[in-house]
Amino acid sequence: MPQPVKSLRVLMMVLGGMQAVLGLALLTNSVAIATAIWGEEDASTPCCTTPGEAHSGIVVFAGVLILAVAAWGVTTALKFPTRHPNLRVSAFAYGWTALPFTFAFFQVAPILGLIWLVPAILAIVRPNQPESRAWFGYQPG
Repeated sequence: MPQPVKSLRVLMMVLGGMQAVLGLALLTNSVAIATAIWGEEDASTPCCTTPGEAHSGIVVFAGVLILAVAAWGVTTALKFPTRHPNLRVSAFAYGWTALPFTFAFFQVAPILGLIWLVPAILAIVRPNQPESRAWFGYQPG
């Protein structure tokens, strides 16, 4: 496996792991996060529930979605040794999908957003390098 492909594989696993941590944090703290977003009291919520409890389902949905994207990235990276041409396309698409997470990490902690931005950009660039194209059997047409 050429060095750019190995580094892309590791990069995708690291990105997927960080996304999995974010997804698990959303799932385990859904009520607290929803309360922070929607506030403490609201006249539109039903009796005996706080806005955090009423909107926690949205946070749980976002957490599950983030976990699914993380699983996509890690699964794609683990299948690299098969050298299937569509894996390069999947890695490229995953890189573009990982890029918007920069904003989410930046909202949590600005340094995390900056740390996330570099690997997300590399996940877009690495699959298009000539070594990666050749590894996956890309034939210029």
